[in-house]
Amino acid sequence: MALLRVGGLPQEPLAAAARFYGEDIDAIRQALAEVPDHLVLAFDPADYTHKAWRLAAVQQLARDHAPRRVNAVASDDEKAIAAALTYLGTADGVTGQYLPLDGNGAAALLSRNG
Repeated sequence: MALLRVGGLPQEPLAAAARFYGEDIDAIRQALAEVPDHLVLAFDPADYTHKAWRLAAVQQLARDHAPRRVNAVASDDEKAIAAALTYLGTADGVTGQYLPLDGNGAAALLSRNG
């Protein structure tokens, strides 16, 4: 599994989506060509107005690059990102998902060891 950070996007959702597709998508596709099994995109946190375009992007990338898995998280909490990566590393069937993280301790609920 590889983690690719997608940051510095504008706060306005249409501008953020335009920049993502205009500037970031080629690097993401290149990373997918090099990753053997699973790529997780890590977005900076954003409000609910970004959910639709982010989810659509991740779902399309997952379809286009199957059988590689593609998922995304949104957080600036490194512990939450690490917990999500641990979960995604054990969830072989999960792909095309966008997971906004809040860092409030869901890891114990998601962990097989918790």
